[in-house]
Amino acid sequence: MTAILDARNLSLEDVHRLLKLEESLNESPLSLLSLEHLTEFEQQEVLKIRDVFRSYYASGRFSEGQVKFLTIAPLMWLAGFYQQGIKITIEENIADISIEDEDTVVKGRMDILAVSRTKSKTSITPFWVLVVETKNSSIEALEGLPQLLTYAYKSSEHQESVWGLTTNGLSYWFVNLKQGNPPTYQLLPELNLFDLQRSLQLLQILKAICKLQYTSGSL
Repeated sequence: MTAILDARNLSLEDVHRLLKLEESLNESPLSLLSLEHLTEFEQQEVLKIRDVFRSYYASGRFSEGQVKFLTIAPLMWLAGFYQQGIKITIEENIADISIEDEDTVVKGRMDILAVSRTKSKTSITPFWVLVVETKNSSIEALEGLPQLLTYAYKSSEHQESVWGLTTNGLSYWFVNLKQGNPPTYQLLPELNLFDLQRSLQLLQILKAICKLQYTSGSL
């Protein structure tokens, strides 16, 4: 009898075992991105997002939905994801992942997916620019890593690598997953909206990931 697993219930150990994923510690994932200086306008907008977030954070716990609208949505707007070449989807089901040697199927639903429609014109499978997993403020952001890796793994079947982000509004963890035997992933250092420099770097990284849709080598 086939076992049906929900990606939300997987541990990092489960993901390593079922998907044969391994964490790579050999190089800095930032070497994969070209970070640009932010304009004065962009810096001021990040500070506005940061101030709004801090006011909500000070008042107590807030939900996943608030995380999406108060931080992720405006940051993705600033980073350039809201354009004709990219389609944003919310709460999208992932295709089932079959683990044949264990007679197991993994199902799941991603929170936010940025799909490059520009690439999809020349390919049956569109290029996934970024996968985002959100948690409410009372949950550690890294608890979303197993889900995020599961979703990124599925997309990497049709492209060389994919970027993901798991966040609870305060803490932000970017991950890059690459094809291979075995497939590997790398975590960037934690970013957050409390520290000024790390909040600015958050937008820099999002902008760099967004621009990957125009780089053929990313596929």
